[in-house]
Amino acid sequence: MSQTWNKYKQNYEAIIKLGIPILIGQLGTIVVGFADTIMVGRYSTEALASASFVNNLFYTANFACMGFTYGLTPLIGKKFSQGKKNDIGETLRNGVVLNFIFSLLITGVMLLFYFNIDRMGQPKELLPLIRPYLLLFLIGVIPTSIFNTFAQWSYAIGNSRMPMWIILISNVANIIGNWLLIYGNLGFPEMGLNGAGLSTLIARIICPIAIITIFFGLKKHCEYRQGFINSSISYDKLKQITLTSLPIALQLSLESGSFTFAAVVAGWLGAIELASYQIIVIVGTLGFCIYYSMGASVSVLVSNEAGRNNNKGMRQVAFAGYHIMLTLALISSSIFITFGYDLISIFTDDNQVIVTTTSLILPLVLYQIGDATQINFSNSLRGTSNVMPMLWIALVCYVIVGVPATYLLAITASLGIFGIILSFSIPLFLAGFLFLYFFMKTTKK
Repeated sequence: MSQTWNKYKQNYEAIIKLGIPILIGQLGTIVVGFADTIMVGRYSTEALASASFVNNLFYTANFACMGFTYGLTPLIGKKFSQGKKNDIGETLRNGVVLNFIFSLLITGVMLLFYFNIDRMGQPKELLPLIRPYLLLFLIGVIPTSIFNTFAQWSYAIGNSRMPMWIILISNVANIIGNWLLIYGNLGFPEMGLNGAGLSTLIARIICPIAIITIFFGLKKHCEYRQGFINSSISYDKLKQITLTSLPIALQLSLESGSFTFAAVVAGWLGAIELASYQIIVIVGTLGFCIYYSMGASVSVLVSNEAGRNNNKGMRQVAFAGYHIMLTLALISSSIFITFGYDLISIFTDDNQVIVTTTSLILPLVLYQIGDATQINFSNSLRGTSNVMPMLWIALVCYVIVGVPATYLLAITASLGIFGIILSFSIPLFLAGFLFLYFFMKTTKK
């Protein structure tokens, strides 16, 4: 044990130092997700079920846009370890243009879903709530993408605190907005579910305004800013970013798409099951966001080692990250087992929803290690810039294996909502193994 600690001590410290601010920002996001679900759930079960459908439908869109920004991390991380600050500014400028276009395309795709909501088998009484709430989410896609683009630049240069503070401030604004607009406090109109959507939209607009102001306003960003302003939009640079970003975006889209499909299947089962699915996904987000925070840190540090052509260093960072991830997975699982009922009871006072959701804690715990494994080694592989395997791994695991597993366990095997959550373990463990295999193969060269 002491040998392992001595071997990885510096890596542990570097990962945690960079990852803690990201984690704090993610925990802030979890708090907002909890607050949204609690406030909406206390408003009505119908509002909670409608929010569940829209939130899970947008997982795919959000993760596609987020994944497309992730392609900047290995590119900027390598240049940062080589001291090429002007080049980083040029990469960022091209990345902003490319991510704006990509998020515009995603918005167009989601509009197609909006016009076909009535064909997706959801309870008809929920459609009047779903439609306006979905539109508010659509408007927020582009601002969120722009913020994430600048956030990846900040993470890649080792400054994870600045995006953290912006996220926390916007989260506070979101919670206050919920309190005012959902229930109509302090003279504001009572908007119910639409109040939650409007509050979230305002928070998403605050984030890009704040980070762009900081980028152009602080003196310490001068060299990055000069590279950003003085550079031009380059076909070669756009191509380089696209080749790194698109496989990651598609990988995350396919992964989140399998969860979106699961939400649709939950809607087939009824409003109670859909509401329970929303609660268990929000509770499960606690684990995911913690793993993601450390995974983002691992990706940056692996990219720094890749810039130095240090294969041994890349592996050491990845496995140090995995040790941290496994520890966090055990902590998350203990929290779910010990406090699961109490967490669920916060979101709703509907006894039927509480009982149904409580039965899902066991399959939730089962997939934690698989989730931690695939997040760690997908981010490790991302840091090497060898991202093409990520695309077909996601296709095989989440679509070819994951989607049928969800349908078979939930519908064919008649396990219902329990079968949906149980099915998540299958693609996550398979993906974790394949990401590890290709990471080891890449760093052997």
